[in-house]
Order: sequence, then structure tokens, then C-alpha cells
Amino acid sequence: MDESKLATSSIDAVLASSPAAPLSNHAQYQLPAPSLSSVSTLYMPIASPPTPAPSPGPIVNTPNPTAHFHPQGPPYDPASLSRMEFANLAAHGYTARKRYLLSLLNDCTPSELLFISQTITPMLKRDFFVELPPELAYYILSFIDDPKTLARASQVCRRWHELVMDECLWKRLCQQYNFQYDLQSLEEAGVDDQPLGGDVQHGLPAKYISPSYRKHFRYSYTLTSNMRRGGTLLHSHRMPVASLDSGVITSVALDFERIVVGLANSKIHIYSADTGVHYRTLIGHDLGVWAVHLVSRGGFWDEAPGNIDILKEPDDTPPELYMLPEFCQALGLNRPRRLRRTPRPDGPGKPSDICCTSDGWGQPNPILVSGGCDKRVRVWDAVSGHCIHVLDGHTSTIRCIKVLHNRPLAVSGSRDATVRVWDIQKGRQLRVLHGHQQSVRCLDVCGNRVVSGSYDATCRVWDVDSGECLHVLRGHSLQIYSVAFDGIRIASGGIDTTVRIWDAESGNCIALLQGHTALVCQLQLSSATGLLATGGSDGRVITFSLRDYSSLQRIAAHDSSVTSLQFDSNFLITAGNDGRVKMYETHSGAHVTDLGERSESIWKVACKHGTCAIMCRRAGKTVMEVWSFRPKQSSPESVGLGQSGSRSPQAGPWSAQSPYLKPRSGA
Repeated sequence: MDESKLATSSIDAVLASSPAAPLSNHAQYQLPAPSLSSVSTLYMPIASPPTPAPSPGPIVNTPNPTAHFHPQGPPYDPASLSRMEFANLAAHGYTARKRYLLSLLNDCTPSELLFISQTITPMLKRDFFVELPPELAYYILSFIDDPKTLARASQVCRRWHELVMDECLWKRLCQQYNFQYDLQSLEEAGVDDQPLGGDVQHGLPAKYISPSYRKHFRYSYTLTSNMRRGGTLLHSHRMPVASLDSGVITSVALDFERIVVGLANSKIHIYSADTGVHYRTLIGHDLGVWAVHLVSRGGFWDEAPGNIDILKEPDDTPPELYMLPEFCQALGLNRPRRLRRTPRPDGPGKPSDICCTSDGWGQPNPILVSGGCDKRVRVWDAVSGHCIHVLDGHTSTIRCIKVLHNRPLAVSGSRDATVRVWDIQKGRQLRVLHGHQQSVRCLDVCGNRVVSGSYDATCRVWDVDSGECLHVLRGHSLQIYSVAFDGIRIASGGIDTTVRIWDAESGNCIALLQGHTALVCQLQLSSATGLLATGGSDGRVITFSLRDYSSLQRIAAHDSSVTSLQFDSNFLITAGNDGRVKMYETHSGAHVTDLGERSESIWKVACKHGTCAIMCRRAGKTVMEVWSFRPKQSSPESVGLGQSGSRSPQAGPWSAQSPYLKPRSGA
């Protein structure tokens, strides 16, 4: 055998007989070279690549012959066995069941006992309201005077919701918070008729279509909260005027739909009370407009007391012969009279409105009556803007106009010292009331009675239907500038700085109120709140009690003359020539907020139905601002009975942003 082949075979035999030992990386690829004398050829071992895993195949369930066969049935449940054992203990009595439970509890760990406690506690709770008779549940709820608490209680369960929705609870809250709501007058106003269009029905908000104290409270609560926060400015109008005197705003009327403004430049502007947008200008007067009065649409026809109706004339000419059909439609002449549903209540009647509006007599359109320096009374259709009647008779400037509730009778006072009564539906003069010796400066009406104040320092009480002067009220020493009449008593104020209270039935002076140091130019009398508010040229506002005629609040409201004043059961709003509009709490006199920016002077302010109109001069221009306090509408529920005129309560009556209102103590 060859010597080289022998060396190679000996090496292979050694490698095959020795176990494979791990080599370092370097040793795997480099071995010590044999001497040339002993080996001629050397073969290096190379590791083979890893073998890939076999691909997965289908899974085959091979039956296990050793597995025990179980027939189909319910799985094993220890809880079921325990319940069966516990149920079987009923035959052994109540003590055995208790002993069984006690043994289970003794074997439980603390965490298991905690789980048992958390599970049992809700099961032991009972809703006592569900168990109580409804009378006791309502009695308990009557002690809650926070509406947000009631709202949360209504969300507990269906039964609680039914209890909280009771109208008696919300009626009591309305009385407690002084949210007046007269369902009888709303029903008489014709709220069940078909809507006339828009978001107001028969001169009333659509929220009154289905009266509800709960929804009325919600709406009023939100509105009052918004008033405390200052409201939202809807629109600010700057009117171009030729001179400062021609731009003076002399009169304003406000209802739920419209704001009517009369100017010294003979124009009348109409704005939307809902949006603040100006949508009509009435042109017809030759000189300045000094008085406007707005008659809301809808309502009912109120027959004259005592069967004396001066509107009935035997020789009446059919209005269709001298009036356009659209005017007959607007005035309600082509429809039957809608009479009062209930008997006339005892008493003097409904007082006039502080915002120069009155309830309609059933006509489909709102009617506007105006007068001024051109000595004429004009009757307008507020929807179309057409002048329906031009009534002549006065021989001097008309200073004041009032329209009776639910009757198409207007009363005007003039510098010619007369008071005249007009039929504004058919366009004719009915009465001329003589008696004053000088200019008639102010008027107020209640029922079929009219009170006029004159520069001759007297007031006169008139019966509109008969034209008779019932009383002459003498006592003031100088001119009278303001009167207020609630059907029971008459308040008058003038240059002599005093306010006199008169008995409307007898004509006697029953109180002499002092406190002002200058002309008393603003008066408001409210038997509902039992208050009289007076404003003077000295900038003071004084409130008096109608019970004993004592002064309640003396407010230094303005630095100059008070130009506007009005109040309700919650707030007192004043404006002055110092350019400020201020809001106070009616009963406490505490200052709440200032409305709008300061101006050079404020001419008029009117606030009603959550809308406030401010007429002022700012930067030498006539400015008319419309502010809204109404809730914003997100659903009909937000405003009460689907009022589309008010807009969804972001800070609703139940929100945490309304912490201001509290029921009046002693309410």
C-alpha cells in the first residue's frame, strides 16, 4: 500500500472513532498543518445546514379507546348542589337554614365576605316613595324649594318622575318665586284656537297653548337667571338723523312680537322683538310722533258693562262700502265677535300695560295707534304697514294715547285740553270729554274708566261709555306730569315734587307721599305686588307699600332725571339722562347689573316677555338696542310647552350656572 494512502485512511479512522467535540470558530476552519513528510492531502470537516421542520398537516382527532364515555347532560355545578342542599333544609326549619348560612360565612375569606357584603347591601335597599301613599309623598316633596333638587329627583326612577311632575308642586314654586301665571286669563284669551301663524298665537306666546305650571316655572326661572347675567344683545341700530332734535325717540310700545318706536322726525319704526331686526318704517305723520300704542292680535270681545255700548250705532254703514277688504280683514270686521267665555269678573277691570300695549278684541292682525304734532290719530296695520284710518278732531299736539283691553276704543289726550274717544275699528270719533283748562299731559285706563292728568293741576276720572266726568281730583299745586291707575286707586305726580294717592271710587285723597326734591315724572302702580314706584328729576327712585303707604326703598339711581321706570315682582329697571340703565331687585333694592354700555342720555326703556329695548343717544347718534333674556331653544321642553319664540336654555333652570335665584322669604 502506498504511504500517502495509509496516512489518509488512518486519519479518517481516528475521526470516525472519536466523538465530535465542539470547536471554536477558528478551530473549525483552521487545523495545524501536518508536516509534508507525513501527509500529502488534508480534508476539512464541514457542518451540514439545518434540516427544515416538516410542514403542518391536517389535524386528525384520533379517538382514545381508554377515555370513559359520559352521556350528554348539564355540566357539573357546585353552586346548584349548594342551592339544592339549602332548599332541602326548609323541612328542618328556619334555624337549620341560618346554621347552614353561618357555617358558609365562617369558611369565607375576608375578600369573599366583602364581596358578599357588596352584593347584599343593594338588595336590602327599599324605595320608600314607592311604598308611601301619594298624599304623603307629595307632602314630603312640598318641603323642597330648590328646583334643581326636584329635577334630580325626577331622574331616580319612573315613579319618582311621576310624583315630581305633579302640577301642584310647580304651582307652589311659581308662587314662591313670584312667577305669576294666570291660567284663567289665558284660557279666556282664546289659546285653543288654531294658530294664526308665526310663533305667537292670539297675541300670546305659543308656550301658553297647553298651560303648565311646571313648564312655566322652567321658562321663567331661566329667563330670570339670564336677566341677572345681563342678557344677550340681539341687535344695535344706529339711525341717521338730520339733527339731534329730529332723532329724539319720544315713545315706545312693546309686546311679544314687535317693538314700535315713535320719533320726533315723524317716522315710526317697527322691529322684531324676537330677533331685533328692523323690518318696517311707517311714514304718514307730517310732524313728530309723540305717542304710540300697540294692540296685540287675538283676544276676545269684551261687552261694555251695563249694556251700554257706544260702538253700536243704528245707522252704521257697512265697512265694506268705505274700507278695503284687506283692512276689514286686519281689523276683524269680516268675522263674528268672539265673546268672553266666562262671566265678567267682579272688579274694575284689567289695568293698562306699562309697555303701552293692550289685548286685542279678536282681530287677526296687530293694530298700531299713533298721534303727534300734526293733531291726527292714525290707525295702522302693523303687519302690512298700511295706514287704515286717519282721525281728525284735535286742534293741538296729541301727547298721550291709550287703548282699552279687548275693545277697539282708543283714548287720546291733547294740548287742546280735551280727551277724545275713538272707534279705531271703524274709524270714527265717539266722545269729546271737556273739563280740563290746560294741556292734557298723561292718561291711564282700567276697564272702562280713564284718568287724565293736566297742566291745570287736576286729574279727572271719566266713564268712557257714558262720557261722564266722575271725579275731579284737586290737591296738586302745579302741573301734573304722570298718573297711574289700577282700578282701585290713582297715583299722580307733578312739579310740586309730591305724589298723591286717590280713592278711585270716592275721589278722595287718601295719602300724600313725599321724598322727591324735583319733578315726579315716572309712576308705576301694581296691586299684584302691592307696590308703587316713583321716579323724579332728582335721579331718585322710591318704592312705597300700598298697604300703609310707607316708603320701602330709596334708591339714588341716577345722577340726573329718571326717564324710564318699570318693575315686576322680581326686578326694577330704571333709566336716566346720565346714560345708564340699571336693574335692581324689586323688594330689597339691591343693585343687580347695568344693561348695555353707557350713553350720553337714555330716552326710553321697555322690557317685557324677556325682551328689553333701550333707546338712547350715543356718540351723537340715535341708537336703538334690543336685548334678549329669553331661554335659547333646543327643544319645546326648554321653554315650556313648545314656545318657538324662545330659544333653548344653555344655562337652563337646572344647570349649575343658575345659582342666583332663591325664593323670596315669606312667600
